Amino acid sequence: MIRKLLSTGFILISAIFLLTSCRQSPRLFVGGFTEREGEKAMAVFEFKPASGKLKYVFASDVGPSPSWFCYSGTTDLFYIANEVMEFNGQFGGGLSTFRYDEENSGFEKVNEMLIPYGGPCYISMSADSGYLFIANYPNGSIAVVRLDESGLPEMITDTILYDREQPDRSHAHMILHDPAGRHVYVTDLGLDRIVAYDFNSTTGKLKQLENGITTLPQGSGPRHFTFNSDGKRLYVINELGSTMMVFAVEEGKELRLLQTLPAMKGGIASNNYCAEVRISGDGRFLYGSNRGENNIATFKILPDGLLEPAGHSSCGGDWPRNFVIDPSGRYLISGNQKSDKITVFRINRSDGLAEKAVDSAQVRMPACLKFYK
Repeated sequence: MIRKLLSTGFILISAIFLLTSCRQSPRLFVGGFTEREGEKAMAVFEFKPASGKLKYVFASDVGPSPSWFCYSGTTDLFYIANEVMEFNGQFGGGLSTFRYDEENSGFEKVNEMLIPYGGPCYISMSADSGYLFIANYPNGSIAVVRLDESGLPEMITDTILYDREQPDRSHAHMILHDPAGRHVYVTDLGLDRIVAYDFNSTTGKLKQLENGITTLPQGSGPRHFTFNSDGKRLYVINELGSTMMVFAVEEGKELRLLQTLPAMKGGIASNNYCAEVRISGDGRFLYGSNRGENNIATFKILPDGLLEPAGHSSCGGDWPRNFVIDPSGRYLISGNQKSDKITVFRINRSDGLAEKAVDSAQVRMPACLKFYK
C-alpha cells in the first residue's frame, strides 16, 4: 500500500513538474524591418533553456518596421516603435500598442500614435512605468509619451530636436532611465555625445542636468549603452569608432571616462559598425556586437567595473544588429540582419565566450530580440 502511494505521489509530482516546466518556457520575440505593407515582422518562439532549442510559435503584423519594442508585464501591452518616416500618411514615425494574448498566441492592436520628426529607433519605459521614452534617429530628436491608467499611450508631453540648424546631423540612438530611476540618458551618434536629464513624472518633461553633456572624441558614434547593477558604471559601445567605453557615474558630475577598448578583433574600423551591448545575468561579462567583422566581443568585468578583453565569437550570420542573453544566462541569441537569421549559442560559463551554436531560425531582417517574462 505504501509503495503504491509513493508511486502515485511520484507520478503526480512528475506531472506537476512537467506542467510547470512547460509554462515556464520563456518566449522570444523578434522584431525587424518590413519592405511591404502587411508583412508579419514580429516572430515569436518558445525557448527551451535545457537544450537551447527554438520552437516557432507564430508571426504577426504589428505595423511597418517594428525595429524596437518594449513591454509591460503588468498590462501585457507591447509598445512598438515603427521605424518609418511616414505613418498613416503623415510625416513622422509610429508608436503602435498591442495587447499580447499568450494563451491564444496573438496580438491585438489597441492604440497607435504619430511620433514627431520620424524614424523612431528605440523605445523604453520610465522607471515608474508611467511614460515611454522614444529616440528618433534621422533628425536627432527624442519624445516622451504619457500612458493612462490602463497603460495606453495618452499624449506626447515633451519633444526635443537636438540640432535645428542641421536636423539631419544629430542621430539620437538610445534613451533609457538609469537603474535607480534618477536620470534619463540619451546617446547621440551624430553629435558624438551623451546627454543626461532629470525627469519630472508629474509634467512628463525632461530637464537637462547642469553637467549633463558628455562629449566623446569626434567620430566615436555612441550607439547603445548599459549600466552595471548599482548604476555606478556606464558601458557605451561606439558604432563608428568600434570601441567600448567605460564611464564613472557620479551624482551631480559629468560622466567621467575611465577606459576605452577596441571592440573589434582586428581590421579597419571604417569597415565595421558596432551595434548592441549587454551584461551577463551574473554581472561577470560584457558583450558587444560587431557588424562587418560579424562577431561578438566579450569582456570580463573586473571588481572595479573596468573591462578586460576575453575574446571574440562568431555571430552565426551576417550583420549582428542585436542580440540577447536568455533568462537562464546560459545562451546568447544573435539577430543577424543581413542573413535573415537568429542563432543560439551556448555560453562557456568560465570565460564567458559564446562558443557553441546549438540552434538557429530564419527571421526576416531581425533588429530587436527580447524575452517575455
